[in-house]
Amino acid sequence: MEPVTTPERLLQILRWRYATKRFDKDRRIPAPVWEALEQALVLAPSSFGLQPWKFLVVDDPALRQELRRQSWNQSQVTDADRYVVFTALRTTTEHDVERFLQRTTAVRGTPPGQLAGYGKVIVDFLQKGWAAKDLFGWNARQAYLALGQFMTAAALLGVDTCPMEGIDANGYDRALGLHGSRYATLCACAVGYRAGDDKYAAAPKVRYPADEVIERR
Repeated sequence: MEPVTTPERLLQILRWRYATKRFDKDRRIPAPVWEALEQALVLAPSSFGLQPWKFLVVDDPALRQELRRQSWNQSQVTDADRYVVFTALRTTTEHDVERFLQRTTAVRGTPPGQLAGYGKVIVDFLQKGWAAKDLFGWNARQAYLALGQFMTAAALLGVDTCPMEGIDANGYDRALGLHGSRYATLCACAVGYRAGDDKYAAAPKVRYPADEVIERR
């Protein structure tokens, strides 16, 4: 497919993006834009394609207030137009692998049984590979891939975001009814449009020079 932007424009957008501290409480994300951002989550990559996550879009004002209390009263939680909580499976089982294989068969029309070998590779990795020592940690890495894609997609559409890790994950689990479920809170992301008085919007990005973080071998 043809590029949707230029290298110069892409870098301009990435420099424009920042972790928004103050959101415009009155500005709403247009429905088609939000629908595209939700699809950016659906289309996010994950190891083996297992998608060991669930994204909770929190719209209820009372629940947003409670999550703000579990976020050291950070205003982004309630002021942003949208708020997404990223969760990951506490563990991954053979049932999860089988579910994924069934979905693959349904979507691609793969003959039954043809994916058995691939399924065994996945199960062996989950049970014997390096991820077996901490499956929740491995699942969390996948969810952070989704967060990165989501934030980049938002920037490309001119929408501001703020990733939120300054939260009480256990408090989130309690407020969201996740205790006793297969999912646990990792982080969240406030989504909307920056307020005109957010002083951080114009602050230069503090990054190490490329030659200090990129090595060529």
